[in-house]
Amino acid sequence: MKEKTAAERGTRTGFTTGACSAAAARAAVLGLVHGQVPAEIESLLPNGSRVNFVIHDGSCGDGRAHAMVIKFAGDDPDCTDGAHMTVDLRLLPGEAGVVSYVAGDGVGTVTMKGLGLEVGGPAINPVPRKNIADNLREAAPQLLAEHGIEVTISVPDGQVMAKKTTNARLGILGGISILGTTGIVKPYSTAAWRASVVQGVQVAATAGYNLVALTTGGRTETFAMTTLRAERPELPSACFVQMGDFLRYALDEVVAQGIQLVVLAVMVGKLTKIAQGETITHANRSEVDTDLVAEIARRIGATPEDCAAMAAAETARFGAELMVERGLGDAFHHALGQAAIDTLTAPDRYGRAFQLRVLVCDFSGVQVADVWSAPADPLQRPASAGRTGIDHLPEA
Repeated sequence: MKEKTAAERGTRTGFTTGACSAAAARAAVLGLVHGQVPAEIESLLPNGSRVNFVIHDGSCGDGRAHAMVIKFAGDDPDCTDGAHMTVDLRLLPGEAGVVSYVAGDGVGTVTMKGLGLEVGGPAINPVPRKNIADNLREAAPQLLAEHGIEVTISVPDGQVMAKKTTNARLGILGGISILGTTGIVKPYSTAAWRASVVQGVQVAATAGYNLVALTTGGRTETFAMTTLRAERPELPSACFVQMGDFLRYALDEVVAQGIQLVVLAVMVGKLTKIAQGETITHANRSEVDTDLVAEIARRIGATPEDCAAMAAAETARFGAELMVERGLGDAFHHALGQAAIDTLTAPDRYGRAFQLRVLVCDFSGVQVADVWSAPADPLQRPASAGRTGIDHLPEA
């Protein structure tokens, strides 16, 4: 049998929206200098490497230039794959060295604080901005020494693409963001999701409620929104962050932002992993400790036979459903929630840096436990704080 190539295995890397925009900008500024936009250019990436890009729709004249790069995402399942990253440059006579940015059609506008970008400005992140400016200055140093350049980035159908992202929740409206920290998109990378979790917590911190609800997916988010908005109808969507498996990164950022109340909305499987000390809860990273499930059941009075069956099971769900059958469901879920709180608030974890509320739902989205920790101690900063935080935005 023929061995599959790397490409067939799905390992091809691609380029970020920022890298593609920078390449189009470089081609366009060469058009301003030479009177013709090249069909192919070598562009500088944020990580310092150089890559050739094919340029489409090049045109220039009267102090303006236009170029487009078709984004290739490699083997990453990216909603912006194939996007036409379009750049229009306009010369700013006499404004030496100025590089300004405008959101064209399909590029979002920032409407909320917390993203490190000006409210009302284009959703073009700091690293892509610098990468674009570096390419402009490298390709046309004399031009920038005398004049400035206005950079307008457009993405046809960007509004449609944005519906597949978390942009609206983060207050980015009207299109996608121009992103990327290295210029390279790695296939099926967790870096983007991990970074978006951190970004979500940062935005939640600016919402003014001193609260963030961390959920593991769609069902738990719906559960959390229904539960919390029944108590506080005014809570905005920005307070709810789908952390997925990245609890550690979310909580580290909670501490960094000084948020005082964390609501953790989970089901029994993830809850068990958290109780056993896992803060990266992906199935490939850790297995559910069914011995712990059995121990929790023993504490609330389950029979030795039921405890043995739970320990031998493959899932925590088996134990939870068995306890419900035995009439011990409420006690079991409360005890498991308390075990998770005890683990996360241990002195060598997060202590009392924030107050923790654990909301547990079953697989139908029905609440089965609501457990609170002691109030936060604002003067406490745990040893884990800042250890795993990240300071960049997701690749795209």
